[in-house]
Amino acid sequence: MTRVAAIDQGTNSTRLLVADVVDGDVEEVVRRSVVTRLGEGVDARRRLLPAPIARVRNVLVDFRREAEQLGAERALLVATSAVRDAENGEAFLGEIEWSYGFATRLLSGDEEAELTRRGVGALDPGTLLLDVGGGSTELSTPDSRLSLDIGSVRLTERHLRSDPPSADELDAAAAAVTRALPDLDVTSAIGVAGTVGQLAALARTEELSLATVERLTDDLAAMPLAERREVPNLDPARAPVIVAGALIVRETLRRYRLDGLRFSVRDILDGIAMEAAALPPPDENDAPPGAYTCC
Repeated sequence: MTRVAAIDQGTNSTRLLVADVVDGDVEEVVRRSVVTRLGEGVDARRRLLPAPIARVRNVLVDFRREAEQLGAERALLVATSAVRDAENGEAFLGEIEWSYGFATRLLSGDEEAELTRRGVGALDPGTLLLDVGGGSTELSTPDSRLSLDIGSVRLTERHLRSDPPSADELDAAAAAVTRALPDLDVTSAIGVAGTVGQLAALARTEELSLATVERLTDDLAAMPLAERREVPNLDPARAPVIVAGALIVRETLRRYRLDGLRFSVRDILDGIAMEAAALPPPDENDAPPGAYTCC
């Protein structure tokens, strides 16, 4: 058995899984998620900005402390869309390694889709695995892995600028999603991570019908941001981008004529945990924590 810390550094959130990995099985000890919006402004500027970096670093201080207290032997931080797109992304990861002692890895979109599929487990024939992130959306089937350059943060920054979004903005965002979706032959769907998890929390069920997703999308899109922040079971920090995320889920279900999808707690974090367990034992002299200011 190896106790590991897996960190998913996404565009919208920073997430932690401390788990015991036993013969390839991941047994959760604790799972955390904090909205840090690292990808704020990246779509337009192609740089990680100082304020989002500071938010991430503050969260990583807590994650490192908790991982150590729980006895994690190895820690792996995986970065995805925002860091991929940023000119200073690799420098950011270098400073994270030095400051917190985490091993880091920057994934391509296809690698992100594959690691998510590995975390969820084997897919039945005809099943679509949907991972709506902040900067990208991954679609996996038993035979394919695809990463699309759309996500809840990116779609919001490009199209949903009014408060609440106008009908024209919503139509433009939905059209952008539809154009990005490839031809796939699927009959069922599993959704993972923040957006689908929030929709499941709002609906109070892990089995989300298309009708429920459509209703939630319409209700959330009609509210100004201040009102969305007060919605029960919705993380206030996710309120600014939940409409775009819901649109992606809705348009995906419509595009593939699916009646709904099931939310899975297991996701890329579980795949990262498996990768972390395969890391060599750390050298006690490696990467002492520091107060280095990144980027």
